[in-house]
Amino acid sequence: MPYRRTGRSGLKLPALSLGLWHNFGPDRPAETQRAILRRAFDLGVTHFDLANNYGPPPGAAESALGEALRSDFARYRDELVISTKAGYLMWPGPYGEWGSRKYLLSSLDQSLGRMGLDHVDIFYSHRFDPQTPLEETMGALHSAVQQGKALYVGVSNYSAEQTREAARILGELGTPLLINQPRYSLLDRRPEDEGLMDALDELRVGSIAYSPLEQGLLTARYLDGIPEDSRAASDSPFLNTDALTGELVGRLRTLNDIAASRGQSLAQMALSWVLRGGRLTSALVGASSPRQLEDSVAATRNLDFDQEELDRIDAAVKR
Repeated sequence: MPYRRTGRSGLKLPALSLGLWHNFGPDRPAETQRAILRRAFDLGVTHFDLANNYGPPPGAAESALGEALRSDFARYRDELVISTKAGYLMWPGPYGEWGSRKYLLSSLDQSLGRMGLDHVDIFYSHRFDPQTPLEETMGALHSAVQQGKALYVGVSNYSAEQTREAARILGELGTPLLINQPRYSLLDRRPEDEGLMDALDELRVGSIAYSPLEQGLLTARYLDGIPEDSRAASDSPFLNTDALTGELVGRLRTLNDIAASRGQSLAQMALSWVLRGGRLTSALVGASSPRQLEDSVAATRNLDFDQEELDRIDAAVKR
């Protein structure tokens, strides 16, 4: 597993990190969850990424990780990077979401309780709050570090302008912004198109992409239709049958052919693409089984693209 330095910090992250957004909750076999985490660690995936609302139900993923930490990873805590976030709806009432100091620090305490930890390595503001002064939100992140409950802080779903301002405020407080977590993939290039990647380069802030496989679209799963047990066939708010147009399937098949010419699966090429050139610190992958995780990790064996391959990929995506 290659490791990459996160911005200008001393922290290195694995090129692939394990996201616990899906597949970690009471609706999944506990032994499968445990096997995924154990295999990830064996493969050098030392970063586990969570948020307070991951599950379902909200909080379930952190509780599942807490069980695994107690049963398998207690003595390896210093070999792990564990991150969590707060910003989306976690509990009803006026204090259960967004970016107030009250919500962020209360949520962090709850997250630490579920995981059985005294601190996380990275604590994120999960989304920009347009109704709370950014000074308050960033001040809460700074307090988390001062209180010893987080080693580093980050932001997710922040634009280039919002990230610049967050970095400025944190810098004045003395707690540098470590990392930004945007949605980024072959099919969603907004971090490039809207200047976020340029801003992170200038600020020397790290980056970690979520949904690099576009909720499974960038896999072989949908090349011949919609399987009954797939996410698109479920009631998932993140992917539905309307997204699977004939035009999109045609693009995916072309991308799959390019991947095959590289000796990769479509999913592996999609991961290699976001990691190309070393600009991105890490990419988050989910896994429903240890084997699926192994397939993703295999992408790190070939992260290089020649210009012809990049041009063919661009043509397939933009046609």
